[in-house]
Amino acid sequence: MADTLDPAGTGPASRDFTVQYQKLHLDIDLAHRAIFGRTEILILPESNELRTIRLNCRQTKIKSVSVEGKAVNLKDINYPDPYVLAKPFPSSSVHQHHLLRHRIQPYVDNPPAEELHIPLPRGVRVSDSAPTTLTLKLVKTEIDTLTPNEPLAGAEEASFTPLKIDIVFETKDIRDGLQFIGIQEDDTRYPHVYTSNSVLPGTACSLFPCVDDPTSRHPWDISIRCPRTLGDAFVQSVENSTKSIEPVDVENATSPVKTLGDLMGLNEREKALDLSVICSGNLTDEIIDPTDPSRKTVSFSTASLASANQIGFAVGPFEDVDLSIFRELDDDERLGNQAVRVHGYCLPGRAAEVRNTCMPLAKAVDFFTNTFTAFTGDSYKVCFVDDLPCDYSMTAGFSICSTRLLFPADVLDPLDTVPRTIVDALAAQYAGIALVAREPADAWLITGMRSFMTDTFMRTLTGNNEYRFRQKQCADRVHELDVNRPSLSAFGSILHLDPSEMEFMTLKAGVVLFILDRRLTKSSGSAGISRVISRFLTTSKGGDADATFISTSTFHQRCQKMGHLPLDSFFEQWVYCAGCPTFQVTQRSNKKRMVVEMLIRQVQSERQELAQPQNLDPERFLRDIKEEDAEVYAGLPPTVFVGPMTIRIHEADGTPYEHIVDIKETNTRFEVPYNTKYKRLGRSKRQKERLAATGTNNNEGQDEVLLYCLGDVLQAEDEVADWRLTDWSKEDEDRMNGESYEWIRMDADFEWICKLNINMPAYMFVSQLQQDRDVVAQVESLQYIAVQQGHPLISTILTRTVMDKRYFHGVRTMAATGLVKCATDECDWIGLYHLEKIFHELFCFTNSNMMRPNDFSERAAYFLQCVIPRAIGKIKDNAGEAPARVKRFFLDKLKFNDNSENEFSDNHYMSTLLTALAEALADGRGLESYDEDVDRDTFRKDAVNEIERYRRIDEWISSYQNIYSATALECLLKLTKGKVVQTNLQIILQYTRHGNGDNLRLKAFECLVELGMLRNNSILSYIIYTLSTGTSVYFRHHLYHILGRGLARIAMGEKKSDMNVQAMDGFVIEQEGSTEGRAADLARRQTVLGALAGLKEELGTNEVLKQALWTAIASTTINLVETNNLLELCSYLYEPVDKLTVTLKYPRYWRAQHLGKAVVAFRRTNKIRTRFAPKMLVPREPTPPPAPVVVKPKIRFGPIQPKVETPQPVPIAKPIISLKPSKPLKLVSTPKPVPPPQAATPQEPVPMPPPQKPKVNLSISNGSSSVYTNGITASPAEIALPTPIPKLLHHGLSVAPTVEGRVSRIVVLKISRDRLGRWPTGVKGPRPQKVLQQSNCSVINGHSSKASTLAASVKSGKAMSPPPRPATGNGVGPPTKKQKVTHDPSRSTSASPAPPNKKRKNSTSVPPPSAVPQPPTNRPVLKLKLGKSMGKIMGGGGGAHGASK
Repeated sequence: MADTLDPAGTGPASRDFTVQYQKLHLDIDLAHRAIFGRTEILILPESNELRTIRLNCRQTKIKSVSVEGKAVNLKDINYPDPYVLAKPFPSSSVHQHHLLRHRIQPYVDNPPAEELHIPLPRGVRVSDSAPTTLTLKLVKTEIDTLTPNEPLAGAEEASFTPLKIDIVFETKDIRDGLQFIGIQEDDTRYPHVYTSNSVLPGTACSLFPCVDDPTSRHPWDISIRCPRTLGDAFVQSVENSTKSIEPVDVENATSPVKTLGDLMGLNEREKALDLSVICSGNLTDEIIDPTDPSRKTVSFSTASLASANQIGFAVGPFEDVDLSIFRELDDDERLGNQAVRVHGYCLPGRAAEVRNTCMPLAKAVDFFTNTFTAFTGDSYKVCFVDDLPCDYSMTAGFSICSTRLLFPADVLDPLDTVPRTIVDALAAQYAGIALVAREPADAWLITGMRSFMTDTFMRTLTGNNEYRFRQKQCADRVHELDVNRPSLSAFGSILHLDPSEMEFMTLKAGVVLFILDRRLTKSSGSAGISRVISRFLTTSKGGDADATFISTSTFHQRCQKMGHLPLDSFFEQWVYCAGCPTFQVTQRSNKKRMVVEMLIRQVQSERQELAQPQNLDPERFLRDIKEEDAEVYAGLPPTVFVGPMTIRIHEADGTPYEHIVDIKETNTRFEVPYNTKYKRLGRSKRQKERLAATGTNNNEGQDEVLLYCLGDVLQAEDEVADWRLTDWSKEDEDRMNGESYEWIRMDADFEWICKLNINMPAYMFVSQLQQDRDVVAQVESLQYIAVQQGHPLISTILTRTVMDKRYFHGVRTMAATGLVKCATDECDWIGLYHLEKIFHELFCFTNSNMMRPNDFSERAAYFLQCVIPRAIGKIKDNAGEAPARVKRFFLDKLKFNDNSENEFSDNHYMSTLLTALAEALADGRGLESYDEDVDRDTFRKDAVNEIERYRRIDEWISSYQNIYSATALECLLKLTKGKVVQTNLQIILQYTRHGNGDNLRLKAFECLVELGMLRNNSILSYIIYTLSTGTSVYFRHHLYHILGRGLARIAMGEKKSDMNVQAMDGFVIEQEGSTEGRAADLARRQTVLGALAGLKEELGTNEVLKQALWTAIASTTINLVETNNLLELCSYLYEPVDKLTVTLKYPRYWRAQHLGKAVVAFRRTNKIRTRFAPKMLVPREPTPPPAPVVVKPKIRFGPIQPKVETPQPVPIAKPIISLKPSKPLKLVSTPKPVPPPQAATPQEPVPMPPPQKPKVNLSISNGSSSVYTNGITASPAEIALPTPIPKLLHHGLSVAPTVEGRVSRIVVLKISRDRLGRWPTGVKGPRPQKVLQQSNCSVINGHSSKASTLAASVKSGKAMSPPPRPATGNGVGPPTKKQKVTHDPSRSTSASPAPPNKKRKNSTSVPPPSAVPQPPTNRPVLKLKLGKSMGKIMGGGGGAHGASK
């Protein structure tokens, strides 16, 4: 299989086919965390030019592929696995991050590139088919029995015959797409496995080959083979667990077998637990494997079209919980066949929590069936698993939820969030499975519809006040966050950047559809958005694939048709543009004309966030830099927000009058008439009570008006005095009585996502708070009061609001929080007094500060009992220190808490008290301040001991999700940052260890980061190591964002002061930095580029961080997205360097041994060459006498090259090696003619040297031209070959080492002729190959004492003794020191042609006797046998010891 190192392309290419059906068979091996599978894909070509089938496939090993029954050669398949490409280069570092990121970038983009490219085999072609009918309701039996090139029966028009692809694969070392829990030895949880599905592509293709595209929707058949029981999954013996995956026959074993289940601590009851398979689609069959009774196969079939990322399953010892029992009997009879069975699956021992958590699920299914459309499928399944990365993942007919959502019946706090999440998972089956976005720009519509359906059901469950209160909170949150953000339609293409993108898109999309529903309902009186969604869902069930896609344009047209009003401006400003309006409203009463003159100005461009740069938020730092890197720009806000706005004026008689104003311009002026003859009677009831007490009545002539008034509690005189309440002054009452209307309400129908600032007097907002029944109006009044300066009158109004039980609990908690503004020294701490009074009145014994036993049966009272301590904990004096009675308040409530008579848990309540206590203690004055006051120090120790006590309680009796320990860590963090206690890292670090809960570990790491421990190299490397080795994807995901927040604080320079403060002799000298320094610090806090520059300056040279990051990138645990995140982090810190260091092994010496019978054995020794060999002095050869013809012989290795006919053929002569000492034998590439002989230069006679060994001169040739030639001589018995030469020999080249360069490996050969002058038959001509480049190698004399060569004698097997040094003379002996050895190319090649030799029996040419002396006739024939040792030499390779760069 072709496995390229570079990515196949820069992105996904358009496919020339569509998938019509896919069948999947998976065999799951729990013990070894592996999957063996087979898939059949039926595709319909769209072009006859289809030659390659491109599929998505990752981290899987392809075993076989066939198309239409014909096998495809695996070598022809192009499969660049991204996980192979993500492996760093061996010698690379963090500075090569760009090279690695470039390789995996196409596979992390959205959409990703296809990895598996399958060519069509020979004999398979795309052929035209007869007009047939091809519907998406395919009959599975026809597909299974489909013969090659046979069209499907009953089809819609198709131009080409479908192709059937069969792929067999296996997946081991799974890093993405599948989560194995409880398999490791140190994991004590129940073993189970599940798919981690995502709305983004890249997870499904990690399990099986497919088209991982949400728009590719087709029917599925899935069969899963797995062990029958939990014990069968681990029956494999320990001895074979690491060698083979074949199961052990325990029944027939002759000796006792210790199983993996025994080592994992499974008892007999746990081994007998049946493994359940929950999968997308409807259950069709479940059979026991006939060949292996310990395994079973469960089959499923999807009831509707689904994409690959919507196929999911879970296998484990799950308990089946029937949730249909919570359906009322009347609903069951009324729905009849449409009643859907609801099943919950959980691990053993958590069935009660599933019943408590999923109690409203059956009612939600019935509500969606009646309101929207019937559920697709015969049942709905929800399975709770451990370590799920998100709260839930949606698959077809099946939702996988996290066990973090489960809570027992005695815990109250999750009731606000968990049921909504469970219902949202059900709504995803409609908007997300049945309906999908056609384009990424339409993704907002799916999330918005899902949120709208969830809110609609939760309205029936929690009431209208809760529904509107939450929508108001969401609208305010959208207005706060929608600053410099993209538009809703632009979010679909950037969802892969950061999870916060999906969170904001979901938030805003739900509110946009809410206000759209308000407009549709108001204009047409229809069902609004609910009816529109119902139409789309009903159409999608028809079986047409195109009907399952929804776009913004079609939704716009359908809403416009249903509502009978134009919506172009609405979609333009809320979907295609960004931002939210801010209205500044001024009003003035004209009593002569009896109108209210109003002016509405749009001032959203004047927002503080837009007017001046804001400091970066560490929570959003990673998202900001990713958007900066991806060039994501803020959406353009509309010039003017237009649309109708309802204005309601409440007149003195209590009658509201509505006026609709069409806003079309930036400044909109209009007049609102009011029709009333009454004076303002907002205080008539209280005035009547006062007059009745005095016995007078001055309102006899005034018509009585009954007003609905809230907040009229605590009106008695004794209550007013006891509570220290304050009433309106005489001047305020006179101004109120002079008004002609009570208050004006802007956007009364909640049709805008905006912020309204109206210049009404404060008493009108109070009237709105007390007399308007709409909870949104009450919230708006409290929002105005909360930003006002503290006053005893405001404290009185808020106190009466808290004490009036007729208010919604959200309004009461907002009022309690607002009392903090009045708890100041200027207001005589009246707010603190009222908070304590409220708490003692509601939750303590009468006339006592002793708390009554907890009673959480009334949920609204429980909310107040938790909110009031939070509010008291925020009260500080002007010096930033909490009053002593505030600290004593919390300590008393912690010590005397009594939960013995309460049926509900007080874990969250005690956590609230601990947090508020730490908030009150953290004053920032330092430990030295406690030395001056003994009482303060005693109280500090008591408070710290109380926090420590609850932390130790959690070690013995675990609280719900270890909330005591998490709260204690948070309190310790606040006290440490407030300089109340010293930093104690030992307590924090013990909670970061593996084995603790994920949330508790994350809280501990968060404390380390908040304390600035990232500047400690040990802590920094520990966090990154944990990030790369954690087994939980949920834990790794959140730890990465915690690391990002810590890096953001370093980048923004939070630990550095803007001024250098020096103390000298009691004086403090503040030295301001330079202008450039202040500008750089400001840029670090306000701009992304400035922060990145500061981060690079702080950590760019940290070698510990470099090593830790690169080690984490090379981890085999993290998935591809996490690897890309770490590479992005490297790109922010380090400059890219185009450099890779190549590491080579040191060469070794070789030893030659004569084995007899002309057999030489070559063996590699352990001796390593670590330096280059020195240059050798080679004696100069005498100038040969002129000769008529000199044909240079050639030594060839390899097959004989075929003859080539030429006009003048040159005969190829056999190589001749002359052993006569007087003249060397020259070996050249081809027998070329030599130039005419030159006369020898006369030289002075010199003494003749003693006889020497015969020399040879070698060159490298490819048969036609010289590749490498260098004139050097060497003994025939000591011809040294360098390391690359065996490879050159393998390519059929003639070899001759040279004098320039160095030798890396020595091979000793001795070549001679027999007594008849014939060469050995093993010497052949060269094989025709490409001309290689010059090799940097050399040959040195074997008898030199300084040479690093190994010489061997053929005859004796030992190194030959060096000959005596010849005397210098006329070129015969070696050169003197003044002589310079040079290389003359003319010695190895000839320019002039030579006549061919007629005698070619034993030689290639007939050189003159003076040039080539005849060898002696009594020399034996040397046969060279190349055995295994020589084969290794030919293969090359260095030693295993040592390395050099």
